[in-house]
Amino acid sequence: MKREVVALNTGRATSDGAGVKLKRIFGGNNPRQFDPFLMLDHFSSDEAADYIGGFPAHPHRGFETVTYMLEGRMLHEDHLGNQGLLQNGDVQWMTAARGIIHSEMPQQEEGRMSGFQLWVNLPAKEKMKDPYYRDIPARDIPERTVDGVYYKLVAGELELAGETVRGAVVGLSIDPLYVDIHFSDDKSVELPVADGHTALVFVYQGSALVGEKAVVVEAGQVAVLSREGGVQITGGSGTRLLVLAGKPLNEPIVQYGPFVMNTPQEIDQAIQDYRDGVLTR
Repeated sequence: MKREVVALNTGRATSDGAGVKLKRIFGGNNPRQFDPFLMLDHFSSDEAADYIGGFPAHPHRGFETVTYMLEGRMLHEDHLGNQGLLQNGDVQWMTAARGIIHSEMPQQEEGRMSGFQLWVNLPAKEKMKDPYYRDIPARDIPERTVDGVYYKLVAGELELAGETVRGAVVGLSIDPLYVDIHFSDDKSVELPVADGHTALVFVYQGSALVGEKAVVVEAGQVAVLSREGGVQITGGSGTRLLVLAGKPLNEPIVQYGPFVMNTPQEIDQAIQDYRDGVLTR
């Protein structure tokens, strides 16, 4: 059985931080459709004016941010004293949980900066746990090439050519799968995903055919798939895409900017805590 495309979402141009230009692939509207994922941004420009302002110090509570840098140099600093320089191919997995204040600032004044930031929701029981920060250098992220198709496994597990490949991140509550796939010529692949899990295919270069009905997904679009079966994808030369999957939380989602909780009262408390300087305590 193969999953089919049930919705297509096209990214929209916007800006965030101090004027960083990016495409919001999804986020803000109909969050249940993407549960446990909240938002996906794609930034890509070789114009310094589009990214140089970066993301000065700002708070988060209640979820995780996953930053995957394709090209460029971005420095993370937070109130815990963590500091990490994201470079080509690196990933940062930050669990804001009860509260973190951090900044993400470009460390270049020219050249291309491109990558993704994914927001991953936390279950209610984990929203107020201690924050956690992890830098994952590119060399520690498993890569495989099978029949001309390249896989980079940020999170989760995949069976590839008879080998169980474990990603850099495993063991989280939502059982995430995060894989970057590149096609060098016309190929079809099928990835197993647990029944009931949300599965998304985001094409960021070229185009792909998804599902047995071979729905065309163009660059800048994300396909939301049905909840049972494997993920079938056909790509061509130059096709690059992300496959994201995870166990839905099926909990209320209340968001106010950088805070994502389960009730309006918890959002009010987050805002008050930030104003009082105790968000991170």
